[in-house]
Order: sequence, then structure tokens, then C-alpha cells
Amino acid sequence: MFKVSELVRAAKGKLLCGNKDAVVKGISIDSRTIKPLEVFVAIKGENFDGHDFVEDVIGKGAGCVIVRPGSYKARKSLGAAIIEVKDTINALGDIARYQRRKFGIPVVAVTGSNGKTTTKEMISWVLSRKFKVLKNEGTKNNNIGLPMTLVNLDESYDIAVLELGTNHPGEIEYLAKVCEPNIGVITNIGESHLEFLRDLEGVFREKSGLIKNLKRPCISILNADDSLLSGALNKKGKNGLSFGISINRESDFFASGIKAKSGRLEFLLNQKSKCSLNTPGRFNVYNALFAAGVAVFLGMEYKDITGALSDFGFPKNRLRLIELGDVRFIDDTYNSNPFSLRHALEALNQIDTAGRKIVVMGDMLELGECKELLHYEAGQKAASVCDVFISVGKLSEFAVEAMRSSGFDLGNLFSCENSIQAREVLFTRVSPGKDDIILVKGSRGMKMEEVFKI
Repeated sequence: MFKVSELVRAAKGKLLCGNKDAVVKGISIDSRTIKPLEVFVAIKGENFDGHDFVEDVIGKGAGCVIVRPGSYKARKSLGAAIIEVKDTINALGDIARYQRRKFGIPVVAVTGSNGKTTTKEMISWVLSRKFKVLKNEGTKNNNIGLPMTLVNLDESYDIAVLELGTNHPGEIEYLAKVCEPNIGVITNIGESHLEFLRDLEGVFREKSGLIKNLKRPCISILNADDSLLSGALNKKGKNGLSFGISINRESDFFASGIKAKSGRLEFLLNQKSKCSLNTPGRFNVYNALFAAGVAVFLGMEYKDITGALSDFGFPKNRLRLIELGDVRFIDDTYNSNPFSLRHALEALNQIDTAGRKIVVMGDMLELGECKELLHYEAGQKAASVCDVFISVGKLSEFAVEAMRSSGFDLGNLFSCENSIQAREVLFTRVSPGKDDIILVKGSRGMKMEEVFKI
């Protein structure tokens, strides 16, 4: 709940009409689902402008509407309060920050090039054994999704765990200033969004915006096996916890004795606690270490942490083993970049099977000037792992070229324009059997999930 006067103050706005002492319930940006007495923030998107629906939401009983200057002529007879702000998206962030400051609870923020959604979900899952946790659902991690999560914070929550996403410089810093986290997790630095972040140093600078904006006690949790992040651990000024896969006593949390068994991973946490994960992806051990570190810092026992991790269900479309009929898939269709693709191929390589290993690879987007080379290198890696390769999209043709150059069997190389065509090739020409296993991966825009629609 908010008073209209609170919203005016938080959003640095101007009340055009309405009762400043009126109480409103909840925030919405969707005119279709607005409820009586809710606040409607009119946001202009790629396809719709919320300002076109102001009359509609007022007719549905909205208690307050937040608009940009000159977009709406207020009429007192309508009953709803109208607040004018310079920028409605920034106003949403300001209101979210205002709500966060009402409650003195720990806020954990997670970012990184790969694994941030899984890490966020793991941390939330483990902490929920002891605390009530607010988290952003799915990947609502941008300048709209994160504030829309945070405005739901109330006295019933003990902790907030939030994922911060980016594809342009400055976005992580902005989101960190909105949610004011006390604990910051950076999973890794890899080749992602290079079209806008340029190179690995650019990715590192962008992700580091989280650590620079932590609030006391300013705990940073970083991957010691990542060369760029390990350097940040050695810098003074922030309390840093380090994580790694090795018997490295310089790391605060480490995994050793990693073994793959029937699609699960087993390992020792800090050489004393047995842990098991329902995944074939070795890099998910890092995500488990992050979750364990946050939980230990917040007072949980090792036995409760490892028990929760063993029961963790991995998010949809993220390196999950699934079966369709008699055919086994590794579903990693949510997104792709060179870093995550390498890990997915390693997971495929580690799985024992009597049949063929098949890769259906879609284009990796937003890679800037290096896009052709990075796809070529992906093909070189895939050639050493799989028996059959199906490319999807123009950029993945460079992977096919690399595989031809490596001497890969041309009869097992297929090029497709889209994921629907790839599905047809897979099931009519490749004809996978019960002993085969198929990795499907590509960037979000390639719609690789279409391969499963049989």
C-alpha cells in the first residue's frame, strides 16, 4: 500500500489532481489486468504506449496514474489521482527504491554472463528452507521487471534475492542503485552482449557496477576461477568471499571430488559436506557454491543447505535432461553465448551413451564484430564432441564451415534456416533413437524450443 503523497515524493513528481492522502494498493503497468485502487504507471514500449490506455484504467477503478509531461490532461471529476513525472520508467525505479528502503532486510543481487537465473533460483530455494524470500520470477531482471518485483516487498519477507540483467553499459549500476543490495554475486565474465559491451573488459566493467554499489555490510561473492573476477577479489574496500572448483584453501567455498552419475553431479563442499545436483552440467557446481555461500553467511547449517540443493529443480530450458517419447534431450534453449555454449558442449561430452551425440545449434546473437569468429570457434569445439551437427541460422553456417575444415563427416552435417526446419531434419533425416542424446541450444531470438514440438 502507498499513500498518493508517498508516490509523489518517491517519484519526484507533481500531483496534477486527486487526493494526496488517498491510499492505493499495488503497482501495475498492464492496462488489461489493472485492479481497483491500483497504481497504473504508463510506460511506452516497442509496441504499445501505456498513455493510450489512461482513460481505460481509470474507468476500471485505478486509484492513481503516473504519466509523462503533457501526455494527459487531468480532470478532477475522474476520481483517480494523476501524477506527472519526467520519465515513467525511472519513476517506477524510484518507487521501487523507496519501497526497498522501508525494510531493513538483506538484499542479495546476482549477475554474471552465464548462470545468473539458475544461481538466483538456487539461492532462493536454499534460503526458503529458513526464510520467506522475495525474488524476481523468471528473468524479469531489467529496468522494468526488477522494480516491479521490488514494489511487492512488504513486512512478511525476510530476504530479497534479485537477478540483475544487462545488455548495454550502465544498466547493472542503475539496477543496483534501485535495489541497494547488501550481498552481490557475480557468477562469471564471458562473451555476452559484445555488440554493446565490446569485449570481456567491457563485460567486466558492466558487471562490476554491482559491487561498486553495495550497501553495508558490502559482501561480494565472486568466482575465484574466473581470471577477471579473481583480480577483483584482491582489491581492498569490499568484503569478498571467493569460490572455486578445486582443493583451494585460499577460497572460502570450494568443491572437490566432482563425479557425474546418471545425469547427476556429486561433490564435496569444503571437503566435509556431500552434495548432489540433478544436472549434467559441471558448471552448475559453481552456482551451488554461490547458493551455499550466501546461505552460510546468513546463518544456515551445511546439512540444510546440501539437502535443499539435492532437491533443487533446475529452471525450464536451462541444461535440463528431458525425454520426448524414447528420445533424450539436453534442453538449453533459453539463450546462448559462446561461454554458455562451451559449458553445454562439455556437459554433453561428459554424458555416457551407447548412441550418438547430436547438437542442434542456433545462432548466438548480440556478439558484435566478433560474431563470425566466435561461431567458427564454436564449430571447432562441437566437432570434438558430437557425431551429428544441425545448424540453425546464417551465423551458425560458420560453425558448419569449421566442422568441414576439421574433417567432420559431411553426411552428418546439416544446415537449416530456422528451428522448425531443424526439427524436420532431426526427426526425418537424422532419426534419433533411444540411445542417442541431443543438445539443443541457441539465442532467444532463434526460438530453439520449436525443436521439441513434435
